[in-house]
Order: sequence, then C-alpha cells, then structure tokens
Amino acid sequence: MSTLVLCVDREGAASGPVVGWEAVRALVTDLGIEDPEDSRVNCLLEALRVTRDLRDENDDPVVAVVSGTGDDVNTDRSVARQVETLLERHPVDAAVVVIDSADDERLLPIIESRVRVDAVDRVVVRQSHDIESTYYLLKQFMADEELRSTLLVPLGAALLAFPILLLVADSLTVSLAAIAAVIGLFFLYKGLGVDDLVSELPTRVRDAFYSGRVSLVTYVIGAGLSLVGLFAGVIGARPYVEPLSEPQLFLGAMRFLFDAVPWLATAALAASTGRLIDELLADEGVGSALLNLPFGVVSVGLVVRGFSAYFLERAGVIAPLTVPPLTLGPVSVAGLTLSIWSRLAVFVVAGIAVSLVGVRFATYVSGRIPTTEP
Repeated sequence: MSTLVLCVDREGAASGPVVGWEAVRALVTDLGIEDPEDSRVNCLLEALRVTRDLRDENDDPVVAVVSGTGDDVNTDRSVARQVETLLERHPVDAAVVVIDSADDERLLPIIESRVRVDAVDRVVVRQSHDIESTYYLLKQFMADEELRSTLLVPLGAALLAFPILLLVADSLTVSLAAIAAVIGLFFLYKGLGVDDLVSELPTRVRDAFYSGRVSLVTYVIGAGLSLVGLFAGVIGARPYVEPLSEPQLFLGAMRFLFDAVPWLATAALAASTGRLIDELLADEGVGSALLNLPFGVVSVGLVVRGFSAYFLERAGVIAPLTVPPLTLGPVSVAGLTLSIWSRLAVFVVAGIAVSLVGVRFATYVSGRIPTTEP
C-alpha cells in the first residue's frame, strides 16, 4: 500500500510541491534557521514523523509539501494543481493530511476531491494551544455578521460616545449611566425581538392597506388616544414632581394613572375591537381569548382607576365621588356621595362584573362559530 503524507501550507513555505524525505528535511532546516518560532517547522516535522511510522508499518509512504501562492482564489487553485501533479507522478492509494491551522484546514475539500483521505493530523504547539484556540474563536466571531452587529456595534458606539459625554456633561457618573442605559435599551431591543417587529411593520401596513382591514384604522385611533392619555397623565402628575420626595413621587404616579388610564383603556379597547372585527370577517374563526380581550381591557382599566382614585382621595387630592340627582318621569333618585371605601368597592366590583361578562360572552360566541387560536 502506498500512502501520501501531505503537509499543507496555505501561506506558502516553498514554491511548488516539495517531495521526498531529504527535500522535506532540508526545508525544515531552512525554515527553522530563518524563523525558529514558525509553527510550520513543527508541521513539517510531524509530516516526517508520520512518514517514519508508516514506513515502520511496512507501508510505502511518500512525503510531500504543497504551498499556496497569490490571493485566496489563486492559492486554492495552486494547491489543487500541485496535488494533481503529485498524484500523476506518485500514484497512491490514500493520503494523510498534516496541517497546523484552521486556515490550512479549508483546503481539505480540495484534496479529498482528488484522493482518498484516511486521516487528518493537526499540529498545535503546546505553548500556543490556548492562544491559537482563542484566536480562531475570535476569527469565527468576527466572521458572524449577526454577532458583530449585536455586540460590536453598541460597544463601538459606547466607546465613541463616552468622551463626548464627558466633555458635555462633565460628570463621569452621568456619562457611565447614560451609556449603560443606551446599551441596555439596545440589548432589550434585540432580545425582545423588537427589531424583527420593526422590520416586518412596513409589510404588515402595506398588507393591511391592500386587504382593507378595519384594525389598521383602529390601531391609528388607539395610538392617538394613547398619546392623549400619556399627555394628560404627565400634565396631571407634573405638580407633584417638584419638590421631589417619596410621598410626592407616589402621588404623582397615582395622578398619572388616574388621568391616563381612561384614555389608555379606550385606546386598547379600540385596537382590540378592530382586531376582533377583522377576525370575525375572516373565514378562519375567532378564538375565545380574542373575544374576551375588549372586556379584559375595560375591567383592568376600572380596577386601576378605582385604586388610583382611592389613594388620591385619601391624600385629599380629589373630592369624593358624588352621584347627582336623577329624575326619569315619575321616578326620581336623590343625590348620593360615596365614601372612599364605597368608591373603591364600586370600581372593583364593576371590573370583576365586566370580566365575567366577557368570559360569558366569549363562551357563548365560541360555541356558535368555528374557533381557532389567535
């Protein structure tokens, strides 16, 4: 049996194939004298050792070295031509490939397409094993475009922004806090998949326009109502921000919820109602969770409104809830002022009642139309 012991050097230790024990040993000497720290010296010595072991096993080995020249494409083609020349001059049954780097390992498919490869011997110098492994991990990391954009871009932007923030804010604490906040928001943006939603948004909007979905209009209405609610909440909470203290901060938060929740609940109700109408008009049916969604939004809004009103009335910020006198024909109802606990109980009970009505409605409708999970 004849085996080709092939040392592959993509960087080019010598021009053209070097064949034979004496020729390879002379090449080892020349490279070692020129640069004793060159890892290719160890690769060539390993090829000689494998050749000696095969010879001791009564094999007929042929040791050779192929080297690349030129750029990436020309290097691979040069190695391919050298392997073909070797096989023409020295017919062999199989090959043992000796390499010393992941870069050389890229040439294995070229060699395997021309001769059967029985073994691959990778040479790693002991002292540089950890360094080389780290190098190739970093190289693979840099080759991954998604990892680069996820990690290197925010880190690079932070390093660029840090000196600018130091000059503008003149405070190390403020600069670090601002950079940490921006990086945290970016990681949340990527981790929660917001980037995928943003990238799909134009397509969804275009499809909604073409398909005439009601939800497109209700989403716009919901966005407008949400902005109104946030604005109203900020205006209502603004007097409690200065001077800032823990009680004032709590009252400001409660005032924000008290003023904003009706608008936000109405916005969510409009958006969910539009989605529900679209599903009802479609042929795929409506899930019970989607049917119950508008009722759930209203019930949560009532409960949050009730608790925020309780704290504000307790602090004397808002007046007690008064029901005005009501006259309907022969029936008249005197005015009524609810106590603080009665007010809270009315809103909580109303929220629970709306939620139960939603469950009942969803169960009733789901039993009459085909349903699928939303």
